[in-house]
Amino acid sequence: MLPDGTGDGMNNDLAHQDPELLRRLLRAKDSIDAASHEAWPVGRLAQVSGVSEAHFARSFKQAFGSPPHRYLLTRRIERAMTLLRDTDLAITDIAFDTGWASLGTFGRTFRDITGDSPSAVRVRARATMRELGRVPACIVSAAHRPDLTTAVSEKRRRATSDTNEPEQQEIP
Repeated sequence: MLPDGTGDGMNNDLAHQDPELLRRLLRAKDSIDAASHEAWPVGRLAQVSGVSEAHFARSFKQAFGSPPHRYLLTRRIERAMTLLRDTDLAITDIAFDTGWASLGTFGRTFRDITGDSPSAVRVRARATMRELGRVPACIVSAAHRPDLTTAVSEKRRRATSDTNEPEQQEIP
């Protein structure tokens, strides 16, 4: 937070952004939502928005709170979690259907974001499905949305440093 209490300066109020730019950014965001299984490099998204790559990446993060790639990862993991919960597809099929180029990358990223393997998520989701059967799917999906406020590499670094540090005991 800045000394004047206005935050970190990264997420400006949307009211201060150009409405035309926001419409263009929403067009790119909608494209990701409609086809998250496709490759969406910044260049392609910038072209959809009609702005330069640097301006697009900066403006997208400012408008939506996360970089375009992280947003894409969120959508892919959400879709994978839905398929794990609602279908009997093999995990390999789910990985490729949701846009991952390799099973290893899918599994590693999935574990980094959710904290569990895809198979563990499937088992847990099916066990709790009976409890959530009467809740609308959109609400369940929103409640299980992965939190990507921390970069995957940062989560790995924290996990590594947590396992390497000896536990400290509290002194009353």
